[in-house]
Amino acid sequence: MSDSARQIENLMYTYAERIDAGNLEGVADLFANGRIVASPDAPVETVVAGRDEVLGMYQGSTRLYPCGTPRTKHVTTNAIIEVDDEADTAAARSYYTVFQQLDDFPLQPIITGRYHDTFHRIDGAWWFDTRIMLVDQLGDLSRHLLFELKL
Repeated sequence: MSDSARQIENLMYTYAERIDAGNLEGVADLFANGRIVASPDAPVETVVAGRDEVLGMYQGSTRLYPCGTPRTKHVTTNAIIEVDDEADTAAARSYYTVFQQLDDFPLQPIITGRYHDTFHRIDGAWWFDTRIMLVDQLGDLSRHLLFELKL
């Protein structure tokens, strides 16, 4: 794996680590030069761009518990990363599975899907350009999201 591909893979995993820690500010930092496209197959596509909009989206949608976390584990797998070092761009496809557990909610997968990501390099550092979130399967998201998500 190239150094660029490893840096991009680490960026993808940093997203999961930060959201599971309840570090919504840190998640938003990852998109300071990018955007998130959620539910592109829905009747109304949601696009949030830049740090402040991404932070607002996560603050308005993610349930945090007294411990400061959403009590989740975002697992990213099957990453296929393609880098164009000359153009300072890259693309990746991966799967995600989100698990959740609470005292009255046994450990279980609550959502699965795919990320379609693009990246760009600015001053030698890789950044998310666009993250498209595709949902494949829904479980009980009532303890994770502050809204109802439907396929």
